Amino acid sequence: MAAMNDMEKKLAEYKCDTNEAICLKLVRFPEDIDDESTTFHPEYSHQLYGDDEVAFGYKGLQIQLYYSAGNLSTLFKVKYTARVTDKFDCVEPDDVEGKIREIIPAGFCCNTDDFISLLEKEANFKPFGSLLHTYKVHNVEAGEDLTYQIHKVDVSCPGFREYHERLQTFLMWYIETASFIDVDDDRWDFFLVFEKYNKDGETLYATVGYMTVYNYYVYPDKTRPRVSQMLILPPFQGEGHGAQVLETVHRYYCTSAKVQDITAEDPSENYVKLRDFVLVKLCLTLPSFSSEKLSQGFSEEMVSEAREKLKINKKHARRVYEILRLRNTDMSDEEKAREFRLEVKKRLYGPYRKNQRELTKMRKCLRPEELASHISQMDTRLQHEELEKSYQDVLADYRRVLERLAQA
Repeated sequence: MAAMNDMEKKLAEYKCDTNEAICLKLVRFPEDIDDESTTFHPEYSHQLYGDDEVAFGYKGLQIQLYYSAGNLSTLFKVKYTARVTDKFDCVEPDDVEGKIREIIPAGFCCNTDDFISLLEKEANFKPFGSLLHTYKVHNVEAGEDLTYQIHKVDVSCPGFREYHERLQTFLMWYIETASFIDVDDDRWDFFLVFEKYNKDGETLYATVGYMTVYNYYVYPDKTRPRVSQMLILPPFQGEGHGAQVLETVHRYYCTSAKVQDITAEDPSENYVKLRDFVLVKLCLTLPSFSSEKLSQGFSEEMVSEAREKLKINKKHARRVYEILRLRNTDMSDEEKAREFRLEVKKRLYGPYRKNQRELTKMRKCLRPEELASHISQMDTRLQHEELEKSYQDVLADYRRVLERLAQA
């Protein structure tokens, strides 16, 4: 037993955290390759390396996935200081290289010199598709405004299919339930963000992030664009690019009479916060969301104008109304604060009211012991506590949106 424990300890030395072992880079200059400050790591690696996100069989494991900044030409190398087979003949290490090869498309480099030669061709890379929007972001480190562009692309664009195969590999590391899409379906729209920069007097472009949108059919003659994937690459996060691309996408679809409204597939908490900010910003321009109209309560006029002019559905329009109503409410005035609280709670109470209706039905068909079990699950006091917590959570979310709006 002691010998077994000793063996387990020795083998444990050959376990590596794959989130730390995977090293990602977006390379603009050859010197970036050995510059550790340009390296970033995944948030997730469970889809390739299991729920524990561990690779067995190596010490000092480093899985290098380096991409040229624009075209995303790829350098793939695996390094380690020791392997388990060096000491233990009967133990096999995990096939870490094979797992990566499952998701990266063919054509990658394994040699640094070959990769550097591809970097020299980056000046030939130009953004795909049609330009929708150009904007600037002040970069403190550079001490200047940097220029960014958002392009709309479809899969028929020459070279885009291969580029997208390289781009979508980042999803595995930053979206918990990521999956690759079928680009052969022509109902997909792609929106790409690029940084425009200079290198040795030439204008080059760096990939910043992207969004995919699927156009669902709505009977009889409409479509419902649904945001499927959205990713801003880590070196560019926190700079406002997500808001820029989401607003641009909304404005793009708003021009089409065929679009019913814009939705999102299984939105994350961060996406919902981003959408709140963008939709509130857009609705500020609508007459139905004026201060005077807000004080009169949520109206069909708001629903209609938000849908027709901005392709916002009723549920999202209601959320925008509550955020702007909070903005216009003096919460230090007890009566006004109470009015706002009751209005939001009335909406939040919907699921609890449904519970009450179900309870009424159950009284007619359940035996006493079954009914008692369900009643305990629907305890009124507990419902009030949960309702108050929901309200406080919503209030905190709304205040964060308004803080960001004040800084925009």
